[in-house]
Amino acid sequence: MQRTRTFFALAATASFVFAACSTGGGASTAPTSAAASSAPSASAASTAPESTAPESTAPESTAPESQAPASTGAESPAASGATADVRLQLQWVPQAQFAGYFAAAKQGYYEAEGLNVTIVPGGPDVIPQAAGSAADGPEFTISWVPKVLEAREGTPPSDLVDIAQIFQRSGTLSVSWKDSNITKPADFKGKKVGAWGFGNEFEVIAAAKKAGLTEGTDYEKVVQPFDMSLLLQRQIDVAEAMIYNEYAQVLETVNPETGALYKPEDLNVINYNDEGTAMLQDAIFARASWLAEPGNEDTAVKFLKASFQGWIYCRDNPADCVQYTIDVGSTLGAGHQAWMMNEINPLIWPSPDGIGIMDPALWAQTVAVAKDAGIIKADPPADAYRTDLAEKALAALASADAKGAAFAKGTVEVTAGGN
Repeated sequence: MQRTRTFFALAATASFVFAACSTGGGASTAPTSAAASSAPSASAASTAPESTAPESTAPESTAPESQAPASTGAESPAASGATADVRLQLQWVPQAQFAGYFAAAKQGYYEAEGLNVTIVPGGPDVIPQAAGSAADGPEFTISWVPKVLEAREGTPPSDLVDIAQIFQRSGTLSVSWKDSNITKPADFKGKKVGAWGFGNEFEVIAAAKKAGLTEGTDYEKVVQPFDMSLLLQRQIDVAEAMIYNEYAQVLETVNPETGALYKPEDLNVINYNDEGTAMLQDAIFARASWLAEPGNEDTAVKFLKASFQGWIYCRDNPADCVQYTIDVGSTLGAGHQAWMMNEINPLIWPSPDGIGIMDPALWAQTVAVAKDAGIIKADPPADAYRTDLAEKALAALASADAKGAAFAKGTVEVTAGGN
């Protein structure tokens, strides 16, 4: 068996590519292009944005580099020497949000399925669903469901299909200072409301609309950068945040009035799972046209099986997966990645029907919210998602705990600057 090697390669256009490939092959790189405007091109790939958190070293991992634990149901490498080269487009820059895929490479799960997987990072100048929709785009794409639903109504329409719904819950929050008295979307009235662009803002805007507020009339929407700087400087009243990322950035910051880190009690938090406008987020998508080609459905099943093993590994060995994330070149510190890993796992686990299986009720809610908010005009067709490939992958992992019914969230200490 050839041993898997993992690395980040710096290409000429400053794009990073993480590759899991056999030692007999060359480094795998993805095509890149420079973003021409604030609406980036479909194939753009970008370096991670600068972080205020200095890089740090995570605690040493005790897991062997390529030995899969019994709990994942890993099998021996494929007897055939044939391999398939595929690419995975990430939703964002390398961070613990994608640790399951890093673990699948590090633990040898992709190699065991005969796959050479190139993991292509996203970033502020990358629209993952656009990259994945291109005829020559990556075979697999991580994106949020409403973004892809919107792309499917675009010109030309995307044919991306949700083949595995990894996140079972939304991680989107709106965060404000306690003295702002913003505890629900109705309190946005008369306020400066921070939200991201590129489809990341849908839940926030939908919640405001549900509360009877009109953007530009009842509140001012401010397109915030992908950090919490505007909230920390009190230039906006409330900021959008992911529970696993930007929320922690506030807690990792020193309160100048006390000299200590900010605490949760200094903040008000709106969780969109509680507001009825939560929408499905990280899922694995593939083009219907690619899946229709001979042999590609089998490749997809193998990819899903190995990726599910990676996420099972990260559920059971979160510290290892923090280290794997740092190893692939994340610019965020070990403390921040540990927080992120601890918050990502509860978005996946438990998975009542098995990891990757769609909850039809949550799909229906996502579609209803997207329609009501004007994100999409009509219900997507029934084939916009499919569960058969994930079901086949789970059947091949019958000995693994793919539901995580007993999962319990851990605790992580907040560290200054995420160090």
